[in-house]
Amino acid sequence: MRRLLAWKLLGSVPGYPLRSYTRSSTCSPLRGMEKAVVRCVPSEPKLTLSFTLDGSQKHMQRDQSEPLGRALARIATNAVKAAQSSKAKKCKRGGKASPSASPAEPPVRLYYQEQPLPDELLNAEAWRDGAVLHVGDARYMVERNPPAFRQAQLPRHIMAGFPLCPALHIEFGQLEASLFRWFKEAPEEPGGWAPVGNQRVYTPTNADIGLRLKLHCTPGSAEPPRYGAAWEVEASCTVEAGPGVCAFEQRHLYTQRVSGDPLLRTVSYNILADTYAQTEHSRVVLYPYCAPYALDMDYRQTLLRKELSGYNADLLCLQEVDCPVFTDSLCPALDAFGLHGLFKLKEKQHEGLATFYRPEKLVLLSQHDICLSEALLGEPMHASLLEKLSEYGAAKEQLLQKATALQVSVFQWTKDPSRKICVANTHLYFHPKGGNIRLLQSAIALTHIKHVASELYPGIPIIFCGDFNSTPSSGMYNYFRNGCVPEDHEDWTSNGEEERCNMSLTHSFKLKSACGEPAYTNYVGGFHGCLDYIFIDSDALEVEQVIPLPSHEEVTTHQALPSVSHPSDHIALVCDLKWK
Repeated sequence: MRRLLAWKLLGSVPGYPLRSYTRSSTCSPLRGMEKAVVRCVPSEPKLTLSFTLDGSQKHMQRDQSEPLGRALARIATNAVKAAQSSKAKKCKRGGKASPSASPAEPPVRLYYQEQPLPDELLNAEAWRDGAVLHVGDARYMVERNPPAFRQAQLPRHIMAGFPLCPALHIEFGQLEASLFRWFKEAPEEPGGWAPVGNQRVYTPTNADIGLRLKLHCTPGSAEPPRYGAAWEVEASCTVEAGPGVCAFEQRHLYTQRVSGDPLLRTVSYNILADTYAQTEHSRVVLYPYCAPYALDMDYRQTLLRKELSGYNADLLCLQEVDCPVFTDSLCPALDAFGLHGLFKLKEKQHEGLATFYRPEKLVLLSQHDICLSEALLGEPMHASLLEKLSEYGAAKEQLLQKATALQVSVFQWTKDPSRKICVANTHLYFHPKGGNIRLLQSAIALTHIKHVASELYPGIPIIFCGDFNSTPSSGMYNYFRNGCVPEDHEDWTSNGEEERCNMSLTHSFKLKSACGEPAYTNYVGGFHGCLDYIFIDSDALEVEQVIPLPSHEEVTTHQALPSVSHPSDHIALVCDLKWK
């Protein structure tokens, strides 16, 4: 399995001493009665019953609508098979022939509150917490849907000084109620491992370089308080030395703590999708100066997790987010630092947009994501623009071919429910000659945002983040800042006369670029310029501080971006906003 290093079911509970386990080890009862674990989800037709029988772990799937008697009969049959197998193994070890007589089926019953449950009771109702399964002389306490890990992963690259956030998928529990113990190789210690941490996130130190790490984690739930079977995830790689000082670490000096009320720290960042970084064109033409290993997704994600966690953002709008990166890397890492994530995949693409928010400050009220081209054709609010565009067939065709998405989320301030905010996130068409397409995309986006912020939630302010692929001299930027763009603007003919589409556009927002107009937010070998912005409603919001961008010397330390010390070809915009 990709990036899964090792996982072993331990069957332990908090406080039970950790032992060395092998892949073939089985779990014996920790104390008292053994357990029969039942996983029963109403939306699934079958339930799973797991227990140990004659030293062998059994996993049975039965229909939830099946009568209990049939399930118990199957257990009895399995008990006979397990007994036969056990005897055969003993005879083989002793050099004797296996006896021909088959053992009798043991009596199998399920009790609840010391009363046997009727055979006609359906499985879904019969297998409940506190029931006791009798298999001959053996007794099993039934645990229905205890906290459990369904997945556990560690990154392939682990570097000293960079937070290590395991990807954990928990069921029937909460990660914040779970227990974590980190270990590093220590041949001189009993068992060969020494404890190094007991938090969900562990940051390896220089003392860990050259050693492997291991995580022992026990899934838990808060209501009611209970724990499930522990898992162990062991890294196959050793801890590596970091790449030295990263440019973003200087910026972290301004963001060491989560901003206090009423500030809203906002970040916009194109993180460079792996689907683009790994192309031959990227390696040979766009980023020939970047070491191949530094373009690897796992390496860049290691840097990215440290960079993003260090900003302590309340709102984090990301572009070019690969679907597996969102699921397997960003969500578990940022969740560990108090952020919840939303994702919008581009149509027929492998990457999209992600918005993370801090639930301590913001409550998600609604989402209004769209594909711009689909909205143009399907939403009546865009009828006027569509009518104008019908006169320009070539431009219309080009626009409708783009899978550009717009992510729109409405949040409510936790400390003051009367304060709501509309947060938009996008990544406009990239082509240098696509200024006309970006103008049209901007018009669709602003019309949709106006519908949300003026009609669905009247009067709420907006924050519009993104990679707009437009410099401050472009028609798109002037359209945002000035509220209009004339029909004779040069961007209408940016791709030649054939795609010309002269029209005037207006909008009613009063927008300003919160981070101004930096010299560049994108720096590659053949280009550098300002393409990214955080636009804010200047009537309702103001800027408290802008986190300085890296110096030119820091950006060009390794010639250009991305590099061994910077994960993307873009630079994150970071600012603290507040209501006026």
